[in-house]
Amino acid sequence: MSVAHSDVLRPRERILLAARDLFHRHGIRGVGVETIAEAAGTNKMTLYRHFDSKDDLIVAYLRGVAVEVDEMWRNFERNHPGDMQGQLKAWLVCADECVTSDDRGCDLANAAVELTQDGHPGRAIIEQLKTEHRNRLASLCRRAGISQPEVLADTLTLLLEGARVSRQAAGSKGPSAKFMSTAEAVIETFKAKPKAPAKRASYR
Repeated sequence: MSVAHSDVLRPRERILLAARDLFHRHGIRGVGVETIAEAAGTNKMTLYRHFDSKDDLIVAYLRGVAVEVDEMWRNFERNHPGDMQGQLKAWLVCADECVTSDDRGCDLANAAVELTQDGHPGRAIIEQLKTEHRNRLASLCRRAGISQPEVLADTLTLLLEGARVSRQAAGSKGPSAKFMSTAEAVIETFKAKPKAPAKRASYR
């Protein structure tokens, strides 16, 4: 469905969809409000009726990303109820798809690089989302019986972030191509091992 020619979506929704697509492909600073309005099949006056400024639109866009991320976690739980290992595997598959299916990398990380102003409201949203995602991953690792869940969550987070940046810099045949196998190997090293039974004391 074309954003510009949809009769179903309201102007605000069309503007947000257009902004999401353009910000992803060209960067936040590389796209002006006039271009966004045109892609949404509207005009700057309508855009400014819904968003006070471009920064206001950026914040709404980032909050939309947050909704999508939350829905992703809900899908893990719906598709693998009570199965923490299954949910962790689902996270891994989803992460691998993020790495391999898109050369533009993470929208949040890209936005963080561009939003360099001190006090920009978008930076607080990005930090909150990244922190929440890492904490949810740590909680999942803990419930899956992984030893050192906090360390594993940090390791997987850094591995994912690095793989997405590497794909932009080194291409699809670079180190990012090994994300899945590397992440699986890392998870295996953190899996809790059963404790050996304590030796009985010998009295002679």
